[in-house]
Amino acid sequence: MNKRYLITGANAGLGKETARQLATLPETEKIYLACRNPVRAEAARKDLMQITGRDLFEVVIFDTTDVNSAKQVVSQLNEAIDAVVLNAGGMGGKTPEKSTPSGMNVLAATNILGHVALVDELIAAQKLNNVVLLASSEAARGIEKMNMHRPNLKTHSTEELASVLNGAYFHPKFDAMQAYGHVKYVATLWMSSMARKHPNIRFVSVSPGATSGTAAPNDLPAFSRFMFKYVMMGVIMPLRGMIHSLDKGAKRFVDGLTDANAHESGKFYASKADKLVGPVIDQGSLFADLNNVQYQDNAYEAVHRFLA
Repeated sequence: MNKRYLITGANAGLGKETARQLATLPETEKIYLACRNPVRAEAARKDLMQITGRDLFEVVIFDTTDVNSAKQVVSQLNEAIDAVVLNAGGMGGKTPEKSTPSGMNVLAATNILGHVALVDELIAAQKLNNVVLLASSEAARGIEKMNMHRPNLKTHSTEELASVLNGAYFHPKFDAMQAYGHVKYVATLWMSSMARKHPNIRFVSVSPGATSGTAAPNDLPAFSRFMFKYVMMGVIMPLRGMIHSLDKGAKRFVDGLTDANAHESGKFYASKADKLVGPVIDQGSLFADLNNVQYQDNAYEAVHRFLA
């Protein structure tokens, strides 16, 4: 049973809604809101307390692009947590292709770098008991309806997977939408590798599906943000039944955390083929590369190159 949670990117969107839903479970005793902005984090904490009527939220400052930030978070925890939700991420803002001090570009670092460091630090400190849940995306298996192509790597070598994370794979033109799916793919492979390395902890990747109210489009460039958020997600996708509410997206995370029978360790659960909403299935049945053990271990090696 999970009693204590840590959720990254918990001040808005899916992270905040997941915190709200978890707080409604009677067994929940503590929820750490791991956020980059302390002002927004504190506002979210107060709002969640008012909405749920429960005083069990605590803010910890966490920047997913900074490895040292993960160490600081873990050092602040006075007790082990039962589950961590790796929810923070996005499209990398105005300069997603820009390199960070780690060597990853901004987009990859925002989605992967700090999360890998956080999980490693929690395990090393014996402060993680039961579950790691990664917020993945159908983009990791391709969304042709949205022109987000399935990752089609040539070798899946450690070098090639690392090139996805530093951006060299996309040379000469960096497309944030395509890079986002590839980065989520590498992160999902890393999770499957971790499941085999740490069989006492359940590692499960879950896509929230196409979700209204998510903060992900907010850091796209202005024109792309307008087209994606207000035209695609605001008009076209609702008309085609391709998007669901924020609470349904977060419910996928809650189910992944609480229903171990339906969410096997090392697997990636998302919508059925050609769907972005509705019931989730094991994506390995749609994209065999996700099940390749060598690819998974190469992804593990690739992401850890940037933590040195």
